[in-house]
Amino acid sequence: MKGLLRTAGRTDLGAWPVVGGLIVIAVVFGSLNERFLSAENLTNLALQMAATGTISLGIIMVILLGEIDLSAGSVSGLSAVAMTILSVHHGWHPLLAVAAALAGAALLGLLHGWMFTKLGMPSFVVTLAGLIGWQGLMLYLLGRGGTINLPFEGLLARLSDTWLPLWAGWLLAALVVAGWTAGSVINRRLRRAADLPVTSGPWLAARLTALAAVLAGAVLVLSADRGVPLLLVLFGALVVGLDLVLRHTVFGRHMYAVGGNAEAARRAGINITRIRLLAFMAASTLAAFGGILAASRLAAVNQSSGGSDTLLMAIAAAVIGGTSLFGGRGRAFAALLGILVIQSITNGMLLLNVDSSVRYMVTAVVLAVAVAIDSLARRGQPR
Repeated sequence: MKGLLRTAGRTDLGAWPVVGGLIVIAVVFGSLNERFLSAENLTNLALQMAATGTISLGIIMVILLGEIDLSAGSVSGLSAVAMTILSVHHGWHPLLAVAAALAGAALLGLLHGWMFTKLGMPSFVVTLAGLIGWQGLMLYLLGRGGTINLPFEGLLARLSDTWLPLWAGWLLAALVVAGWTAGSVINRRLRRAADLPVTSGPWLAARLTALAAVLAGAVLVLSADRGVPLLLVLFGALVVGLDLVLRHTVFGRHMYAVGGNAEAARRAGINITRIRLLAFMAASTLAAFGGILAASRLAAVNQSSGGSDTLLMAIAAAVIGGTSLFGGRGRAFAALLGILVIQSITNGMLLLNVDSSVRYMVTAVVLAVAVAIDSLARRGQPR
């Protein structure tokens, strides 16, 4: 048994444990309730995971540095309320109200980062204060009414009720596959020209085939109901865009370097203060966008916006998806995989009328297993 654990610790399993978990979840809940794998339920699942998944993307930016952001839920709720007030009460154009809310969230993230980097306050304390303070400000802005509805025919409310036609869904899938193929080929040529190790041709072809099969299956299933939801497209675009930034830009490489060893990064000439400030700003901005998506789906904001278990599920999604709490390791796709696991468990248990207490305990077990795998992988790495 000890030998097996040591072997697991030395092996980088990547996203395969999460993929295996998703398969197990699909088989178990699909066999217990036939509605779980229906097109209608899977479409609802796609809608449910977009908002929290976007917040989880922001959490990943901070966790990559080995830090934490506990204010993401409150920032998402406050930003959604600010956007709604500007749009509904002050007559701002919806897009301008969204831009103002995102800019305000970026300033909040800058404040968090400044308190962390310049004042030397722990990120836990800084963002815990933000969690409490920004939630209080949100309640103050809502006033005694406690709820502000978005116009049902307005742009913001229609955002969550927009579906791609069949041809657009297939075109989008084809463009993703073509873009991924072109990027892989170019990256392979550049690495070969630099005399670096490259992925084998058969393995690259297998990954391309798997991606095409997954996207084709998703389009087929979602189109059998109402179509591919725009919310899922926006979330997917954020995941792909952030992954490209982290893996193929100087900023992304500096993020991993600072998260892996801040002192070594500083000695290498990296401005770690700037990287940390940008990470906190990105985290708050993505949290705000997630809050706006949630407000669009509910067509309203209220005192529970960004509250309940939103923050905990966003953090759990990032960790379950494979982002290391120790910093320096993880990808944007962790948010997609992690939130898919959590929402699948939640959705399946709701269909089975399982009590919420059991759902929380099951999610806790999944989270603990994910952290255990991460700890084993870290222990098995050479120092």
